[in-house]
Amino acid sequence: MERILFGDNQFFAVNHISDSKSREQSIRFKDDSAIIKVLNDAIGAGINTFMCTTHDRIANICDIIRDNPEKYKDFKIFPCMPYAHKYANAVTELGIAGTLKQYVPGNFFGSLFKGGMAFLSKDYEAIMELMIDAEMKMFKGIDTPVIFLQNVITDLLLGLRAYDMLAAFHAYIKKKYNAEAGFITMNMPKLLSVLEQAGITNPIICASINKAGFRMSGGKDIYEETLNTKKFRAIAMQVLGGGAIHPKEAIEYVCGLPNIESILFGASSKGNIENTVLNIRSFDIKNN
Repeated sequence: MERILFGDNQFFAVNHISDSKSREQSIRFKDDSAIIKVLNDAIGAGINTFMCTTHDRIANICDIIRDNPEKYKDFKIFPCMPYAHKYANAVTELGIAGTLKQYVPGNFFGSLFKGGMAFLSKDYEAIMELMIDAEMKMFKGIDTPVIFLQNVITDLLLGLRAYDMLAAFHAYIKKKYNAEAGFITMNMPKLLSVLEQAGITNPIICASINKAGFRMSGGKDIYEETLNTKKFRAIAMQVLGGGAIHPKEAIEYVCGLPNIESILFGASSKGNIENTVLNIRSFDIKNN
């Protein structure tokens, strides 16, 4: 994985600081061209990995990338699934059958049969595989070396102690897509322990890691201890602590931690992208 990853929250009106800022971003990024412009700015700053949800509009972005293979030849996407709102909205608008027709990949009736048998036999792994395949349709032909399970599902499975499903996700991603599985969580220490027990070595875990302890279940101290003593590949997200920390101070803290393989951030402007990249590079040099 690259040191710096670019996120998509800003494109879909997710802002941890301000509702008014969310509304502004929703208006600004209503056209796909505005998203592509910011992605091109990120590429210009030396970022070649886009970590994004499977929001419907990402399919349009993938179309643009496929239509310009030379321009995006080194560009990678890390899909994060599922995008729960997409399915909730689709069921409301289309009904369950209509949602299946829209999102189930391949031959519909064959897939529906597989899914139906899975429900009857309570074969939840087969259901999961169907959903993964549905989410991955939009990324066909695009380099997706890491595929993530969103924290809404990761942490639900942790809470239910359905640890075998986490292992099944990891195995299917490797078998079907020749990719590595990643896990997004709000409880990094607990997840790591579970994955280790499942025999998953050196897993990829994306979690909130910041100086303010924002969304760090168990507190900052246990996160720092885990980073210092365990073997895994950590991706730090929400490094600004929901806006509670000055950007330079926030980046200095994260860059000073051990075992942080990548830093994930989102930004709307070319200047903010370039400044964040510059700060990460500068603190990395200073710490090495």
